[in-house]
Amino acid sequence: MQISIDNTWDGQSAHASEIARLTLSAEPGVLRIDVDAPFHADPAPAHPVGPTWGLWDYEVVELFLLGPDGRYTEIELGPHGHHLVLQLHGVRSVTARELPLDYAVRVQGGRWTATARIERALLPPGPRRLNAYAIHGSGAARRYLAHAPAPGPAPDFHRLDSFRPVVLPR
Repeated sequence: MQISIDNTWDGQSAHASEIARLTLSAEPGVLRIDVDAPFHADPAPAHPVGPTWGLWDYEVVELFLLGPDGRYTEIELGPHGHHLVLQLHGVRSVTARELPLDYAVRVQGGRWTATARIERALLPPGPRRLNAYAIHGSGAARRYLAHAPAPGPAPDFHRLDSFRPVVLPR
């Protein structure tokens, strides 16, 4: 299953040079997420590679998976090897953070690719809805891109009503 992050957060078409893609596939007991995204060369977090709180403040690709009961998993993947997995119940109500993720990333030229593997037990039960985002830049040049636009007065990736139905690969 492929997901294109090809809109701005408010529904405008993204520049072709900004489009990121996720491929979701199944492995035994695991959801595999492959990233292919432009590398914007934003500074890396000043933290060791691995789980990184506040990763959303850096260059990142994010996948949100929502279950029917308001529980959702947020998976953040950065081009420098940092990642963050959160479980939430209700908008922005974190119930678990910095959960385990098998993650490998490679930057080559103007693109980065990554493979993440997350245990299905960390995902909400189905039926599910999803949205995906890519963020890069800083200050006035900060860009917020979305698979499904989440319009409002400002970028807000926890607008669960913007998520689209999905059946994950088995």
